[in-house]
Amino acid sequence: MGNSQQKESMHKIFITGGTGCIGSVTIAKLLESDEVGQIVIATRSNNSEPLKLWLSEDLDPRLEFVTLDVSNYAEIERVLLEVNPSHIIHLGAYQSPDCSRDHIGGMEINTGGTMQLFDVAEKLPNLQRFVFASSAAVYGMRSMYPQEIIAEDVPLAPPNHYGIWKLAGEHLARLFHDKTKVSTVCLRLNTTYGKGREKGMTSAPTNAIKSVSMGAVTGETLPFEMPYQGRENYHFVEDVGAQFAECTLQPFDGFGAFNIKGKTIAIEDFLSIIEQQAHELGMGHFVNLSITENAPPNLFVCDLDHKKIDTTFKDLPLTEIAHGVRNSLMEFKNMAEKGALEFSKPAS
Repeated sequence: MGNSQQKESMHKIFITGGTGCIGSVTIAKLLESDEVGQIVIATRSNNSEPLKLWLSEDLDPRLEFVTLDVSNYAEIERVLLEVNPSHIIHLGAYQSPDCSRDHIGGMEINTGGTMQLFDVAEKLPNLQRFVFASSAAVYGMRSMYPQEIIAEDVPLAPPNHYGIWKLAGEHLARLFHDKTKVSTVCLRLNTTYGKGREKGMTSAPTNAIKSVSMGAVTGETLPFEMPYQGRENYHFVEDVGAQFAECTLQPFDGFGAFNIKGKTIAIEDFLSIIEQQAHELGMGHFVNLSITENAPPNLFVCDLDHKKIDTTFKDLPLTEIAHGVRNSLMEFKNMAEKGALEFSKPAS
């Protein structure tokens, strides 16, 4: 096969939110595949710095950036028709705090932008797969469910606006598949921790790890209090990127909503793992982690069953929490030594 024919047969992937935490690591994992010919990254800021956490300073030539705000519906249509991708990954969204602060803005981006993407995607002649980043926020509070582990088919009752918009996105995904028969995947995330995790209600576990690494470099113990209590479903950031990449590229027909792979443990146990790993790495003197007194319960459901995704797609990773925390402590210490770690000391 000639080079031009080979290039045409490769995947052209369009991704929104590609310079965010999950988008950046997903792109890094996609670039490991020789099936990927081009990745078009739609971003409001055109800031490629988050990608450099995972890629070299000289970004892969298969990457192309387009400026796009997903609340600008006319621009979505223009850009998407021009790119004409074979695969779409939709990660761009307001996160929970932003949705709580600005309900209308959250609706315009998280629901309106998603709806417009699906509407335009119906017109794309080469589209093979649409992957939508959903959330465990589509579920109700943990007390709703008597089950030991919670599968995807339980009743859904989002506890906040963000969850409502994500559930609306899943319904739009299902309608899109019903109309087009393009294979469509919704991936429900819970608490992602690790390098690049800066924003959102569940960034607290990552900030707990950062406090230790930053303290080890500055020589100052930086106390950190978790703002909520209970149990939490954790995903190591590299696993999340790999699962998005594999669910984009692996064979799949139909429509499906999946809990991504993770593990639920008590928040106290997660903090204990940080302390143990910090001691093993010689950072133990800089651990001062706790849970805020009378902290509210974790808003999002835990104990999620990932059997469905594990049997539908092959060889998806699930890093042990201790290994993910150890990796993150070392990564953040390295970043802090270079002056590249963002961490704000909590107000006393």
